[in-house]
Amino acid sequence: MASTDIWTIKAALDWTVGYLDQKGDPNPRLSAEWLMAEATKLSRIELYVNFDKPLSMDERNVLRTFVARRAAGEPLQLISGTAPFRYLTLKVAPGVLIPRPETEVLVSEALAELHLPRVANYVHENEEGEELISAELPSLSVIDLCTGSGCIACAIASEYPAANVLALDIADKALSLAQQNVDELGLNDRIEVRKSDLLQGVLPEEQGSFDLLISNPPYIPTKVLETLDREVTAFEPRLALDGGTDGLDLVRVFLPDALNVLRPGGIMALELFEGHLEEAMQLASDAGFEKVRMVKDLANRPRVLIAHAPVV
Repeated sequence: MASTDIWTIKAALDWTVGYLDQKGDPNPRLSAEWLMAEATKLSRIELYVNFDKPLSMDERNVLRTFVARRAAGEPLQLISGTAPFRYLTLKVAPGVLIPRPETEVLVSEALAELHLPRVANYVHENEEGEELISAELPSLSVIDLCTGSGCIACAIASEYPAANVLALDIADKALSLAQQNVDELGLNDRIEVRKSDLLQGVLPEEQGSFDLLISNPPYIPTKVLETLDREVTAFEPRLALDGGTDGLDLVRVFLPDALNVLRPGGIMALELFEGHLEEAMQLASDAGFEKVRMVKDLANRPRVLIAHAPVV
């Protein structure tokens, strides 16, 4: 569209859809709506009731920049700087894995396996009408291994007010972003972000005290990684993706320590590659875990491993 044309939201949307389609975007309509919403600060629903609204020059310039970045394959989340995750909107940044729907399944399954009480049953109002959480709500101690953006830690802490989470990662960019998300959500009192090579950063006095070890580790087999879209391989860190030949390299390393950090009967929940879940289940059983099972993701693919530490 020429710079002298009047760009209404509808005209700009239609042009963006066609342009991104030509550039090979797998879902040009979704991308166009996302970028337009970011450029105009309107929701996607609001776009459709403001079709005839002309874009300001600033909005046009922002949209042009966004469209060029998307046409080059950059993920929408990095363009906007945010990503939805369960009930949260989190900051994302280059060099850190973008939260995905599969990981939401991981969190759901882990929380369900814990059989936690309903938080609503422990809420009461004080004299000023403020809602308070009763101190009787059972506590929950969690390790989020390979925390990345901190999405898992933040989701658990925000959804269960008695949760305390130790968020571990070795990458400085991930640690910085995770801390930003913790700060933004006001969860500093219940989430500690700590640099750690897998579980080596768990202190001696913390061993055997955790109810849940949850992790979305690097799990894509190296050969599979090479076949993924450029949107993944060019814009997300290989360190957070590459799980070695069968996607289980890191799992083999931290499994021997996993039992040590969990209390008796504690739970381990891992997001893993669908092609090697059975091997991972065997590894967990061999390491001493019990009640090992697999859960499918939203696309009906094997995705989550659940296992219990033995009750002594």
